[in-house]
Amino acid sequence: MQEKIKKTRSGTTDLTRGNEWKVLLLYCLPIFGSAMVQQLYSLVDLLVVGNFAANSNLAVNAVGNATTIVNILLAFALGANAGCSVTVAKYFGAKNHLKVRETVNTSIVTFSVLCAVTMVLGFAFGDLSMDALSVDSSYRDDCLTYLYVYAGSMPFVFLYNTGCGICSAMGDSKTPFVFLVVSSLLNVVLDLVFVCVLHWDVAGAAWATFISQAISAVLTAFVLARKLKKLPADDKPRMFVREISRDLIITSVPVILQNAFVSVGNFFVNKRINDISLDATTGFTAAFKLVSMANVGVGQMTSGLANFCSQNKAVGEYKRIVKGFFVVLVYCLITNAVFMAAFIAAPQFFTGLFVDADKLTADAMAYSCNFIVIVSSFLPVVCVKIVCDGVVRGCGGNLGFTISTFSDLILRVAFVYILVPLMGFPGVSWAWAIGWALGALVAVGFFLAIPCLHSIFFKKRSKLSS
Repeated sequence: MQEKIKKTRSGTTDLTRGNEWKVLLLYCLPIFGSAMVQQLYSLVDLLVVGNFAANSNLAVNAVGNATTIVNILLAFALGANAGCSVTVAKYFGAKNHLKVRETVNTSIVTFSVLCAVTMVLGFAFGDLSMDALSVDSSYRDDCLTYLYVYAGSMPFVFLYNTGCGICSAMGDSKTPFVFLVVSSLLNVVLDLVFVCVLHWDVAGAAWATFISQAISAVLTAFVLARKLKKLPADDKPRMFVREISRDLIITSVPVILQNAFVSVGNFFVNKRINDISLDATTGFTAAFKLVSMANVGVGQMTSGLANFCSQNKAVGEYKRIVKGFFVVLVYCLITNAVFMAAFIAAPQFFTGLFVDADKLTADAMAYSCNFIVIVSSFLPVVCVKIVCDGVVRGCGGNLGFTISTFSDLILRVAFVYILVPLMGFPGVSWAWAIGWALGALVAVGFFLAIPCLHSIFFKKRSKLSS
């Protein structure tokens, strides 16, 4: 009989014990919810300005293009989340509480420096990024405003993501989720006040996000500090450990590169779409937000899987890692199937949620529907890729994870520039689909090449052949 899920007095969960289906459902569900709620920050911004701004189409284009740059900055914070998460999970799984606390201290120092660099980049290259994106002068100022306000919020973004990663690694994925829900609801209220009542339009959406993220970050940090005090430690933890900082950087860099290069790839795609027409930009912005919402949730669930794999690898539970892979794959496929069915059935309805359908041109609506239908049809394919990447990363295969990500990105960007001259806007949609399909093959290859998992598969084949 399997052991029950073990919780410590600090409210964390030991992921090396208990039924895999139940453990991963209870652990990953709040992580998935956190990702979906976090997406609401930018989705609500787009929805409000798309329906209530003075010039909704231009406001949508401003938020969409600014978000392309923001996502590059956000990649560094997501890397900090992953670095803390995997490193803390390793020590927590091994019951080394002193190292857990030293990892937290070291991460604060290490990622504070990274945060400062990120802010400088955001402010220094704002104008240059607008030129590189071929942003139209009609919404350039609004685009810069949104970018600069978000860049100023990076300390809170880093604080929340770092705290969330640490809590998740210790088995507590519920606390960050609760605080994120509170701040997201506040974001909705502030969006409506700043945009609908005060008529600040794009600037109002940006400041609503800033304030909401700050509150979420402070609450998460407060609870994390209380949890850490409850962890027993024989010695006083050091504030900075060079070896741990190195591990954090090594673990974070692949995730930073993944998200940064994906965002850079989207940057070039956005530029290509901006060159087509304003309608193409509007249609793509709404459609891309919808498809991203499906993938972000799955991606965060597999971050939970990476923590699960890291804890179990630390104690030699390799068969449990394989079971965890299939469990999360099933959960993710079910989730993406729901998104796929909804998007394919009603692409016009979902586009109209973000931009008032009466204010959209026929071309903008057609572009959005084309992207939604074609790309969402391949959501199960990218689901397989993301889950495989999660196991590879959790088992320490950073090189394979990085190569898998780069291949997917490079293929998508390359096919955009190849297919758009031949097919027009539909070339963007098919570039996404082809890139995902080929990237999934690469990810499966690296998953099967993980040494500990490969030995398990080999033993199974040997038994069958005998």
